[in-house]
Amino acid sequence: MKHRYGLIAILYIIILFVQSASSYVYGETSPEETQAILQKTLSIVEIDHEIKRITEQQTQLAKQHETLTAQLLQQKKEIHIQQDRAGAVVRSYYTGERDSLLMTVLGARSFKDLFVLYDYYQIIIGKDQAVLDKYQTRYNQLQHTSDQIRQTSIELTEMKTNLENQRTRVASLQKEVDKQITASGDAAAIQKLMNELTLYWENVGIYEVKRYFKALASAMQNLPDFVQKQNGAISTTGTTYTIRIGQDELNAFLRSQNEIFEDFAFTFDQDKITASGKRDQLQLSIEGHYTVENEPQNSIRFHVDKLVFNQLELPDTTRSMLEKEFDLGFYPQKILSFVKATDVSTDEGVLEVKLAISF
Repeated sequence: MKHRYGLIAILYIIILFVQSASSYVYGETSPEETQAILQKTLSIVEIDHEIKRITEQQTQLAKQHETLTAQLLQQKKEIHIQQDRAGAVVRSYYTGERDSLLMTVLGARSFKDLFVLYDYYQIIIGKDQAVLDKYQTRYNQLQHTSDQIRQTSIELTEMKTNLENQRTRVASLQKEVDKQITASGDAAAIQKLMNELTLYWENVGIYEVKRYFKALASAMQNLPDFVQKQNGAISTTGTTYTIRIGQDELNAFLRSQNEIFEDFAFTFDQDKITASGKRDQLQLSIEGHYTVENEPQNSIRFHVDKLVFNQLELPDTTRSMLEKEFDLGFYPQKILSFVKATDVSTDEGVLEVKLAISF
């Protein structure tokens, strides 16, 4: 606890520095220039984390690719065996061997012989079908594994490109930061501030941001029940349904879900949603928008366009990571099972979702 308060004190110093031009001036560096350095420092830290995530995913995917390749070789051996057996069965039908067997059954001299021969005939035909089915199963497995290998190859190539781009990006940012530090007139003080920011972000900052996202994701799971209980939230015109959620109603709902939202609020503007709040010395602002998605299921998906933590904007890699880790969307079919979302829009104070009957 003492360590946490110590880090908060460090952050408070950082905030005062970037807010006040007269209180903290290191050499020739203005607060705006220092904030730009801290902005880039935070981006470097987060992009470095993204590089680490990509590298770990790359390692896992490479192992998966290796396993799948080994499976493919084994399946090829097995399918050759099944192919020979299936071929023998097909040839027997093509050359009429099974026809002669059927004629033997039909030529039985008594009902007793007929039933015995017919039972044998059924056993042979059943075994033939089992051989063909097994071949088909092996063939399908082979095709599925081949498709998986192709997909992992594509993903590995994409990851390699992404990794190279992120490394180039970090190198470029680091070069800019180094240049600005050198020109600051007090490199040691700026470096100290950067180290303090990095320490605070990695020990407290990222966990606080994730705490808000986790609370939001949890609350959004209960949004369908809330909408159903609101009078007038759902209206209908013919086969079209409309859900309207006011920002005041949404904020009241969130505060009923978690006390963390007491100082946190959503604002709806034209084609933009802003969620912001402040607690102690922590400030968080999220800007984004909703879209209708149909894969893997029909939903209203929230996209983070801008994320600002204590006046420092986080990079796109962090936004993407949080979007993947926390689902801030909602699912209209949990409100009305027979509809699907077709459009979503925001205007001043109101979120509106259009729904159509899904056949």
